[in-house]
Amino acid sequence: MPDTPAPSYFQSMKEDRRIPVHIGGVPGPEDAVLVEGMAAMPAWGHARRFTAPSTGHQPGCFCCAGRGPAASAFSALYRDRAMGLAPYFRRVIVLASLPGQADVRAALEQDAVTRARFRLA
Repeated sequence: MPDTPAPSYFQSMKEDRRIPVHIGGVPGPEDAVLVEGMAAMPAWGHARRFTAPSTGHQPGCFCCAGRGPAASAFSALYRDRAMGLAPYFRRVIVLASLPGQADVRAALEQDAVTRARFRLA
Protein backbone atom coordinates (compact mmCIF):
# COMPACT_ATOMS: atom_id res chain seq x y z
CA MET A 1 0.00 0.00 0.00
CA PRO A 2 1.51 3.38 -0.98
CA ASP A 3 2.30 6.03 1.62
CA THR A 4 -0.45 8.58 1.87
CA PRO A 5 0.33 12.20 2.68
CA ALA A 6 -0.65 13.53 6.07
CA PRO A 7 -3.98 15.34 6.13
CA SER A 8 -3.80 19.09 5.81
CA TYR A 9 -5.06 19.33 9.39
CA PHE A 10 -1.69 18.11 10.65
CA GLN A 11 0.12 20.45 8.29
CA SER A 12 -1.76 23.42 9.71
CA MET A 13 -0.83 22.40 13.26
CA LYS A 14 2.80 23.14 12.39
CA GLU A 15 2.05 26.71 11.31
CA ASP A 16 2.17 29.50 13.84
CA ARG A 17 -1.25 31.10 13.51
CA ARG A 18 -0.80 33.64 16.27
CA ILE A 19 -1.16 37.29 15.27
CA PRO A 20 2.25 38.86 14.52
CA VAL A 21 3.23 41.95 16.51
CA HIS A 22 5.60 44.49 14.95
CA ILE A 23 7.43 46.99 17.15
CA GLY A 24 7.31 50.24 15.18
CA GLY A 25 6.31 50.77 11.60
CA VAL A 26 3.51 52.44 9.73
CA PRO A 27 0.04 51.00 10.36
CA GLY A 28 -2.24 50.26 7.46
CA PRO A 29 -6.05 50.37 7.37
CA GLU A 30 -6.35 46.66 8.19
CA ASP A 31 -3.92 46.71 11.14
CA ALA A 32 -4.51 46.93 14.85
CA VAL A 33 -2.33 49.42 16.68
CA LEU A 34 -1.19 49.63 20.30
CA VAL A 35 -0.34 53.24 21.17
CA GLU A 36 1.50 54.06 24.36
CA GLY A 37 0.36 56.92 26.58
CA MET A 38 -0.78 60.12 24.97
CA ALA A 39 1.08 59.65 21.68
CA ALA A 40 -0.88 60.67 18.60
CA MET A 41 -3.36 58.09 17.37
CA PRO A 42 -2.59 56.77 13.90
CA ALA A 43 -4.65 57.75 10.88
CA TRP A 44 -5.12 54.09 9.94
CA GLY A 45 -6.05 50.94 11.79
CA HIS A 46 -8.01 50.07 14.92
CA ALA A 47 -6.06 51.54 17.86
CA ARG A 48 -5.95 50.94 21.62
CA ARG A 49 -3.93 52.89 24.18
CA PHE A 50 -1.83 51.48 26.99
CA THR A 51 0.41 53.10 29.58
CA ALA A 52 3.75 51.54 30.41
CA PRO A 53 4.43 51.00 34.11
CA SER A 54 6.23 53.99 35.64
CA THR A 55 7.24 52.41 38.95
CA GLY A 56 10.88 52.03 37.91
CA HIS A 57 10.51 48.27 38.16
CA GLN A 58 10.95 45.81 35.35
CA PRO A 59 7.70 44.84 33.59
CA GLY A 60 6.34 41.66 35.14
CA CYS A 61 8.29 41.93 38.43
CA PHE A 62 6.80 40.01 41.34
CA CYS A 63 5.72 43.08 43.31
CA CYS A 64 3.76 44.32 40.31
CA ALA A 65 2.38 40.88 39.43
CA GLY A 66 -0.83 40.63 37.52
CA ARG A 67 -1.60 41.49 33.96
CA GLY A 68 0.33 44.50 32.79
CA PRO A 69 -1.08 47.35 30.71
CA ALA A 70 0.17 45.90 27.42
CA ALA A 71 -1.31 42.46 28.16
CA SER A 72 -4.66 44.09 28.97
CA ALA A 73 -4.48 46.14 25.75
CA PHE A 74 -3.74 43.01 23.71
CA SER A 75 -6.80 41.33 25.26
CA ALA A 76 -8.94 44.36 24.42
CA LEU A 77 -7.75 44.29 20.79
CA TYR A 78 -8.51 40.59 20.50
CA ARG A 79 -11.94 41.04 22.10
CA ASP A 80 -12.72 43.95 19.74
CA ARG A 81 -11.87 41.76 16.76
CA ALA A 82 -13.90 38.80 18.05
CA MET A 83 -16.97 40.95 18.72
CA GLY A 84 -16.82 42.74 15.37
CA LEU A 85 -15.92 46.10 16.92
CA ALA A 86 -12.65 46.14 14.96
CA PRO A 87 -11.81 44.94 11.48
CA TYR A 88 -10.36 41.45 11.21
CA PHE A 89 -6.73 42.52 11.59
CA ARG A 90 -3.87 40.20 10.70
CA ARG A 91 -1.09 42.07 12.51
CA VAL A 92 -0.51 44.53 15.32
CA ILE A 93 1.78 47.56 15.14
CA VAL A 94 3.16 48.89 18.43
CA LEU A 95 3.95 52.60 18.70
CA ALA A 96 5.76 52.97 22.02
CA SER A 97 8.80 54.30 23.85
CA LEU A 98 11.51 51.91 25.08
CA PRO A 99 9.71 51.28 28.43
CA GLY A 100 6.47 50.69 26.52
CA GLN A 101 8.24 48.29 24.17
CA ALA A 102 9.62 46.45 27.22
CA ASP A 103 6.08 46.07 28.59
CA VAL A 104 4.90 44.72 25.21
CA ARG A 105 7.78 42.22 25.07
CA ALA A 106 7.09 41.14 28.66
CA ALA A 107 3.43 40.54 27.81
CA LEU A 108 4.38 38.49 24.74
CA GLU A 109 6.84 36.40 26.76
CA GLN A 110 5.22 36.10 30.18
CA ASP A 111 1.44 36.49 29.88
CA ALA A 112 -0.06 33.13 28.92
CA VAL A 113 -3.18 34.58 27.27
CA THR A 114 -1.22 37.12 25.23
CA ARG A 115 1.38 34.52 24.24
CA ALA A 116 -1.37 32.16 23.03
CA ARG A 117 -2.88 34.78 20.70
CA PHE A 118 0.06 36.97 19.61
CA ARG A 119 3.75 36.58 18.71
CA LEU A 120 6.64 38.94 18.11
CA ALA A 121 7.22 39.23 14.37
